[in-house]
Amino acid sequence: MRTLTLRGGARVAVVAAAWHDVFAVVTRGRVQLELRDGEPGPVLGRDAGFWLRGTGVRALRNPGRRTARVRIVTPTAGTATRQSTDPVRRLQNDRGTT
Repeated sequence: MRTLTLRGGARVAVVAAAWHDVFAVVTRGRVQLELRDGEPGPVLGRDAGFWLRGTGVRALRNPGRRTARVRIVTPTAGTATRQSTDPVRRLQNDRGTT
C-alpha cells in the first residue's frame, strides 16, 4: 500500500495506465476529483473510497488548506489475475418454514 500526500491546494495528475486497478481511500482531509474537461468534480471526505478506472478523472486536488492523505490499494499479483472457479453457493429452499 502507498500513501499519496497532497498539501493544501496541491494537484496530482491521474495517468489512466498507472491508476488502472487502484482503489483509493481518503484517510485525512478532503480530495476533489478534477474531471476530464477540467471542471471540478465531487469533493470526497475522510473514509471515502473510490475507483478511478473508467471515470475520466484527470487529476486529484486538495481544495483545502490542510494536508490530505489518500491510501492507494492495488491488488497483489496473485489475486489480480486469478479468477474464482468455485460455483456460486445456492441456498436451500426451505419452502417458507422457519
